[in-house]
Amino acid sequence: MMLDKQDMLGRHRCVSAFLGIVVMAWAILLIACPRAYAADKPFSFDTLVETARNLSAKAYQAPEPIAEPLRTLDYDSWRKVRFDAKKSVWRGAKLPFELQFFAPGFLYERTVKINIVEAGKVAPLAVPTDMFDFSQVPWLREKLPDTIGAAGFRVHSAINTPSYLDEFLVFLGASYFRAVAKGQGYGLSARGLSVDTAEPKGEEFPWFREFWIQKPSKGDKQLTVYALLDSESLTGAFAFTASPGGETVVDVTSRIFLRKPVDIIGLAPLTSMFLYGKNSPPEQKLDWRGEVHDSDGLLIHARDGEWLWRPLRNPVQLQVHAFQADDVQGFGLMQRATDFRDYQDLESRYDQRPSLWIEPRGDWGAGEVRLVLIPSDKDIHDNIAAFWCPKSQGEPGKPLRFDYRMRWLTSPGALPPEAMVTATRVSRQDVNTHVFVLDFAQAKSAKPKPDAQVREFVSAGPGARIEEQQVYRNTAVGGWRLVFKVVDEEASMPKVVPDRRVPIELRAFLKFGDGSVSETWSYDQTRQ
Repeated sequence: MMLDKQDMLGRHRCVSAFLGIVVMAWAILLIACPRAYAADKPFSFDTLVETARNLSAKAYQAPEPIAEPLRTLDYDSWRKVRFDAKKSVWRGAKLPFELQFFAPGFLYERTVKINIVEAGKVAPLAVPTDMFDFSQVPWLREKLPDTIGAAGFRVHSAINTPSYLDEFLVFLGASYFRAVAKGQGYGLSARGLSVDTAEPKGEEFPWFREFWIQKPSKGDKQLTVYALLDSESLTGAFAFTASPGGETVVDVTSRIFLRKPVDIIGLAPLTSMFLYGKNSPPEQKLDWRGEVHDSDGLLIHARDGEWLWRPLRNPVQLQVHAFQADDVQGFGLMQRATDFRDYQDLESRYDQRPSLWIEPRGDWGAGEVRLVLIPSDKDIHDNIAAFWCPKSQGEPGKPLRFDYRMRWLTSPGALPPEAMVTATRVSRQDVNTHVFVLDFAQAKSAKPKPDAQVREFVSAGPGARIEEQQVYRNTAVGGWRLVFKVVDEEASMPKVVPDRRVPIELRAFLKFGDGSVSETWSYDQTRQ
């Protein structure tokens, strides 16, 4: 799996842990171990960048182990450790945000350092053990020291109603974080950085080892979090400015410093889950639910204006797909199926999971968007990854600078393709032939085209041909339906080396009478 035991975020059965697990206390105590940043030094992002630069010139130091009783906790015991909400940071101060901590234990076998920044001054925080409620696991409290530290933290704000501060942003595990907008539940995650994802030698997991959180004023609509990234191969300085609301926006500023060369750096990496969906064969549908996924497709906006949609799949074998994206204008993992009837799951509510769209600030240069698909038979595993990979991986001594905006939104959102694919359905007619049924819906931002003339363009890679393609109005969705057959001309040939038979690459789009075009549907049909 892409995520290891220590760093994997808990999946859907763990979502309740994010809504009611252990968190933090307000205590201004100095932490005994050396800190990456002096508490009496004026703080700014520039000084954090210098800290990351200096740290990259030194050998990596692993974190101190957490208390032994916490290292052996199972999930059920860990989630029984409760936080006293009355001890939230800034509780009672009538500020627009509150902070709480997660306790270490279970998968989270290291602690992070937390600081509050006010008027440029840094005040370190520690997490005393008595800030947590151990009434359901009293035997555990007796074995712990007075201070256990924090595995991560979460941020609360009045995102759904003005009278209650709901959790909307979480940093927990390696460099993982996730957010929600109004009315949403947690789904896919983001990371600060990925290193060597899906590479044969194994993935490296950078982690945020220290945070600085800017204390807000009463009228603030956003919260800024600074983070120091560290790993065996690199360091980094990050700034996250989060603005919760109907669409939660997080602006990210990053500076990366290599300790040593790496093969693959993944920028703005996204992590999600896809078990099965409309395009999955019947044998992949493991239970009564119609669909099970956090995201159902990858969307890419190229600099030439093309919008490319790639439906997700749960593959039989690991797959890595690369999409050329020089100076990419945007990309993201989207959850386009937002109708409860698609899932029928009252507990997980996949229909309320967010989409996440990345918009680079500035020219990112030459590179590609990579999509990693990992086989999975359970919805508790993240088996999807997407990230932008620069053509130049950088070198020690020269910083990498990448800034971007993250939009946690409800798909299809206000993204501007003229018409977008809302469903991909596939049926197998015989060993050589598959029938594809694609539904296109007009984007909300597009001008109405009730009587528009439309033409379909469908193509297949070598060894396959397209037959019987046709497009017609689909009044049920206010759009168009494209139907075509794909005949695999190699399927009847002897399978001398079956594991080397590449998938059939398919592309399709619609063109309207006024010259506008839909997004481009892209798919790989695995040969039998």
